Amino acid sequence: MVSVVHSLQQSNGEADALSRLCVGLSAPAAARVADALALAHEAYGEKSLGTGEPILQHALGMTLIVASLDLDVDARVAALLFAASDHVEDCGERLKVGFGDTVAGLVAGLRRLGSLRPLTRAAAGGAVGVGEGVADVKAQAEILRKMLLAMVDDIRVVLLRLASRVQTLRFLNDRPGAVREEMARESQLIYAPLANRLGIWHVKWELEDLSFRYLEPETYKRIAAMLDEKRLEREGFIVAAVTRLQAEMAAVGVRAEVHGRPKHIFSIWSKMRGKDIDFAKVHDVRAVRIIVDEIKDCYTALGIVHHLWQPIHGEFDDYISHPKGNFYRSLHTAVEVEDGRSLEVQIRTREMHEHAELGVAAHWRYKESGSSVKAGGAYEDKISWLRQLLSWRDEIADSAEWVQQFKRAALDDTIYVLTPQDKVIDLPRGATPLDFAYRLHTDLGHRCRGAKIDGHMASLNTPLQNGQRVEIVSIKSGGPSRDWLNPAQGYLVTPRARSKVKQWFAAQDEAEMLAQGRALVTRELQRQGQSQANLDELAVKLGLKGAEALFLAAARGEVGMRAIDVALRGGAEALPPEPEIQTKKSRASDSRILVLGVDKLLTQVGLCCKPMPPDAIIGFVTRGKGISIHRVECVNFRNMAARNPERVISTEWGEGWSDQAGARSGAVYPVDLMVDAGDRQGLLRDISDVLSREKINVTAVKTQSRAGIAHMGFTVELSGTLVLQKVLSLLSEVPGVIRAERR
Repeated sequence: MVSVVHSLQQSNGEADALSRLCVGLSAPAAARVADALALAHEAYGEKSLGTGEPILQHALGMTLIVASLDLDVDARVAALLFAASDHVEDCGERLKVGFGDTVAGLVAGLRRLGSLRPLTRAAAGGAVGVGEGVADVKAQAEILRKMLLAMVDDIRVVLLRLASRVQTLRFLNDRPGAVREEMARESQLIYAPLANRLGIWHVKWELEDLSFRYLEPETYKRIAAMLDEKRLEREGFIVAAVTRLQAEMAAVGVRAEVHGRPKHIFSIWSKMRGKDIDFAKVHDVRAVRIIVDEIKDCYTALGIVHHLWQPIHGEFDDYISHPKGNFYRSLHTAVEVEDGRSLEVQIRTREMHEHAELGVAAHWRYKESGSSVKAGGAYEDKISWLRQLLSWRDEIADSAEWVQQFKRAALDDTIYVLTPQDKVIDLPRGATPLDFAYRLHTDLGHRCRGAKIDGHMASLNTPLQNGQRVEIVSIKSGGPSRDWLNPAQGYLVTPRARSKVKQWFAAQDEAEMLAQGRALVTRELQRQGQSQANLDELAVKLGLKGAEALFLAAARGEVGMRAIDVALRGGAEALPPEPEIQTKKSRASDSRILVLGVDKLLTQVGLCCKPMPPDAIIGFVTRGKGISIHRVECVNFRNMAARNPERVISTEWGEGWSDQAGARSGAVYPVDLMVDAGDRQGLLRDISDVLSREKINVTAVKTQSRAGIAHMGFTVELSGTLVLQKVLSLLSEVPGVIRAERR
């Protein structure tokens, strides 16, 4: 160790640099920095970065910035060895052995953030355009800032990255060109806002000023000139104001530190542009800061300032009572002095000042004295709190919205993955490639059949990790699987994706019901010779919104064919009574509906289940007209009853019903029969012959053959259960019939 230090001290410049790198560190910590510097010399030599800056020069500059943030020895060693991964053989193990796991982790974290450079560069490139797409660029930049924090386990990695960017901009000071503009635009879009959110104000200011200078050189020079022209006058003014304030504070017994505060150029330009004002109306070009010991002294100082000079209306902000989102606290006021010039005054305690100036470093640095907070204590709580500060409250007027933004910014609950086009997508932790597909586009989610993660095929229920690149494999057409909705299989995590899948299946079910209802209504219109009838007008007569509502009601049995017939006739001509669809009440006190009565209360047999005596039945009050009668076990009825239980009404068949009574009265009931048989030539003819011999009226036939088995459905009209049993028995005797039953 002595030989290393001795060799370094051969150059006064290097010795001075080493002392500056080690400022505030103990002797053992300084020795670690010296060892890291020696390794940096050995590894980097005369090699340069892509910007042309020597790697060693960048490492030294970066470490000096880290030291100015008062970060610990591990962070400074990591800054010196930021590029070691590319220039030291077996780097990870060597760093662990020589400098510890923490340093190795910081260097590895810097390398991970470096891998995001193509993304941040692309986002900055997109920011050049204006008009359409600018909102998308801003949204993508916002996600990238969050991703930069989410990609690291130690917040110091982000601070090291910010220090590296400041050093790069400093190096490019006298090197104009496309590289400098690209770096400046990226810094302005990604890194300066990130430094602002972390509360590292002087890093933020330097990033903003250097970027502004490189991107808007003429505007920068104009504002700098206006500041410089009045520099002597302003300095004299500030000295007088500081002296007067110090005297007044001492007179009331308040210990205070008062000094002038420089205004950085980009903030002046932002205020001029944001408020659409000229330079003369920027009140904080002349500014002083008062630092006191206690909060009560802040308000005492405020009273003195307002007593000495006239406050400017609308220029007072109390960030002590109402801190900013990043916990910035201070009193801000602007006053008008005797000669009409403006002066901005900031008042804060020493603790507030350290937080504002050093930001993260003042709260997160490791303590070298051995009193460092143990993992899981206040330090870890602070880190967790810091990583949530991704939205700042003072930029969002609606406090409820801010709360939601704050919750969404909790990085432990969010991951960031990439599309094949390098667009960053944020998803809840645990999200799968299927969630990713639905996030990109609903149709892509429906057609998704596979996924590649970082170029390798993966199952659709694989939990995604930060920084992975996901590519969806889809088919040209198709829909989701019901398995995707099974929580146990873990295909979908996001509520949005689950909702889209449910909507797709609901739409399919509704489409099928629409087709069934359309067929029923069309057939009835043709039977009545009214095929040209206006369906929308017909629906309105039945109390429905339109044709589609009519089709759905018909398929569900909520509107029967008799109701359609009555509506077609305009309701003016009384139709002959049909006993099977009329009802009466047995007694005034009895709520049961007696089917086969003579009353005029209209009922309709549900076409979905087609009840017939002596089936156990139940009624449902429709939105159209009358009551729809269903079998108790009808699935469609159960669904309707679950949605509207108050519309269910108890029903039973009328007194005196019998097969013979039904036959005498001519009453018939539609019944669905299902026949499965070995497919053969003449099968349908043989079954039709049976039905014809028994004088059974067939109203609908549907056949389908699969794997040599014919599946046939018949809708027939029967007078009662005796006829039904006889027909089923005769059908079972037809050669090749496997099964004949009522559906």
